[in-house]
Amino acid sequence: MTNDSPTIADLLLSVVAPAHNEEGNIDDLIREVEAGARACTEAYGGRDGFPEGFECIIVDDASTDATADRVRVLMSERPWLRMLMMPKPASGGGNGQSAAFQAGFRAARGVFIAVLDADLQNDPAEFPKMMSLLMEHKADLVQGDRSRNRKDNWVKRRGSEVGRLFRRMILGDKVRDTGCSLRIMRATYARRLPLEFKGIHRFIPASFQQMEATVVEMDVHHRARHAGETKYGNLGISKRAIPGLIDCFAVRWMGTRRRSTVASEVGAESTGEP
Repeated sequence: MTNDSPTIADLLLSVVAPAHNEEGNIDDLIREVEAGARACTEAYGGRDGFPEGFECIIVDDASTDATADRVRVLMSERPWLRMLMMPKPASGGGNGQSAAFQAGFRAARGVFIAVLDADLQNDPAEFPKMMSLLMEHKADLVQGDRSRNRKDNWVKRRGSEVGRLFRRMILGDKVRDTGCSLRIMRATYARRLPLEFKGIHRFIPASFQQMEATVVEMDVHHRARHAGETKYGNLGISKRAIPGLIDCFAVRWMGTRRRSTVASEVGAESTGEP
């Protein structure tokens, strides 16, 4: 059970990786994440008022294999490695990537949050370059773009193209590869995302834009899956596109209803506007 209260940012970077039945990938994932996150903290930790240090949070999404056991073994020698375990939903399977991200973001202690899939298709070696780009542009989100380097099958590639068309038409979202999980963002924005709703992780860049945040894209590598099976199954384009279209309208509606919750606390002797 995670605490829903605000988290104190006492680290530079939190890496959040949802994992559902990824026992064959966890060891390599943790090794690669450590290298990428450590490079970020060596470059920016302690600079410009930022704290030092990093953590990696594996969100075990109701795995039925040995994923959690492998993480426990690795945690014994890595104080920066944490694990959250999500309960198995009544419908079976996992809770989904949106819910797993939400759990991880709430628990994260970093000023910045980096996210990636646990299947090794995303490369944590991209983190230092993404962090550099975020600092250079004073951005709030650096979004990975795999579109020129995708190693997925044609169904997933065509489905992404259809989804991109929907998002551009309905949301005005021009981000090329919003489905890429590899990204770095400011934690203050990440915790405002409505990820308790299924499928909203596909609209993280659009949600940042609705919050008037600065979004920058960066070309990233994409690798073939090392072990395990894709969590998308064998759904055809139409079975993925129709729910995505409905979600586009839902995200647009939420954008029109979104209001700022920023406020400043004042004391009894304070005067004027906050």
